[in-house]
Amino acid sequence: MTCARLPEMICNVAEMAALAAEISLRMAPGMAVLLEGDLGAGKSTFARAFIRALAPRGAEFDIPSPTFTLVQTYTETRIPVAHADLYRTNSASELGELGLDELIQDHVVVVEWPERLDASHWPDTLEIEITGRGDSRHVKLMAKGRCATGLARNLLIKAFLANTKWKSAAREFLEGDASFRRYEALRGETPVILMDMPARADGPPVKHGKPYSAVAHLAEDIRAVAAINGKLVAAGYSAPVVHALDTSSGLAIIEDLGREVFATRIRAGVDMREPMRVAVEVLADIARQDWPVEAPVGDGQMHIVPPYDEDAQLIEVDLLPSWFWPYRHGVDVPADLREEFADIWKKLLPFTREPKAVWTLRDYHSPNLLWLPERSGLRRIGIIDSQDCVRGHPAYDLASMLQDARVDIDFNWADELLEHYCSLRQRLDRADFEAAYALLGAQRATKILGIFARLSKRDGKHAYLAHLPRVSRCLERNLQHPMLAPLKQWYDKHLPAKLREARR
Repeated sequence: MTCARLPEMICNVAEMAALAAEISLRMAPGMAVLLEGDLGAGKSTFARAFIRALAPRGAEFDIPSPTFTLVQTYTETRIPVAHADLYRTNSASELGELGLDELIQDHVVVVEWPERLDASHWPDTLEIEITGRGDSRHVKLMAKGRCATGLARNLLIKAFLANTKWKSAAREFLEGDASFRRYEALRGETPVILMDMPARADGPPVKHGKPYSAVAHLAEDIRAVAAINGKLVAAGYSAPVVHALDTSSGLAIIEDLGREVFATRIRAGVDMREPMRVAVEVLADIARQDWPVEAPVGDGQMHIVPPYDEDAQLIEVDLLPSWFWPYRHGVDVPADLREEFADIWKKLLPFTREPKAVWTLRDYHSPNLLWLPERSGLRRIGIIDSQDCVRGHPAYDLASMLQDARVDIDFNWADELLEHYCSLRQRLDRADFEAAYALLGAQRATKILGIFARLSKRDGKHAYLAHLPRVSRCLERNLQHPMLAPLKQWYDKHLPAKLREARR
């Protein structure tokens, strides 16, 4: 098990609160912070600063001492927190009644007087020993499991920031998505974002001796971010500018494009007609460009932009029989049905090959598009999370945007935007493009059904299941295209719309 110990620190009360806030950035459910020290050492001060740092920015709420309640829980924080004070506990049975083993499953647990608790079976703990009184405290940290990994990562971040003009900027948790990337907002004279993207760990080999990420051409490290963003910015689009980069540690400081995210605006009912039209115009413009096979990282290295080839597309659609099928049927897919499914796709996917491949960003959809009305022209669309860019068919990103998996895009509105796109590309073969649009939309929806089922089953992220009916409706609409008749027949027989969209 990974373990880490930091040298003893001497902190005043303010510095100890800052340390608590810094530690909160790496916390996740299942972790425990064990606070040791005598009465008056500052354990409660640390705990309150830690909990307050997990609260939404500007939120005000009481953080009472759990001296008499023994356990106080918080759900208004970024992640649920359980704060326990075991000073008054006298027996093992009393400890058992507190339910800390149950709470740690989906909370961060903060424990004062942890020596009265056997926490040896908790794999992810941060032990903090506080001694001293008056203006200074001596603080010792020892971590194991994920806490140790996070502590080591935080030291890398601090060393990286120390060599930039943001070394004194306040750090705030911004986002940790379904992938291996994390983001922090750096609050200073110029707000920017810290991107934390360590090199992707290889999974088990799945095809040709390669892991899934390599076959599907997913970005392996932060070099892809610098290369793709740099080229998009140079071409006149609003991708985040990279201000500082350390490819060896997987850290970057990038431009903060704001919070006017399409998904948030759509859910809030904001008029999105102009932003959506401009986002379509960006894709039409991208389709007219000549895009290179490789792009400079910025430190003398080059990033190869891979083709969106059949192996990548097939391993993505295989997520449906691998994960969505057992989610719906409760058993593994029969081998003959899996082979039949793959054979259908092998016959269809050649129709997505373009003589002139364009850069296909693959995640051009509402969570990754921002409205920047203060800018002009196509630069009013902010584009983030483009590191998985490949060379493929321009219809893919249009389908990604108009058949959004996370927010409702009215089908009639999507058709109007599709019409707008086609009108901008005057030499477009309309029939071929619409066939590719339906095919790639079906391919993407198929993949996403598998991904969301996998996120629930493997990673415990069950919120994604709420999007399955929407994704299935998009899939069903694509399946109406005559070219997709064999695929529709397979779905109708084995995973019909009624079954795909049923709630569990």
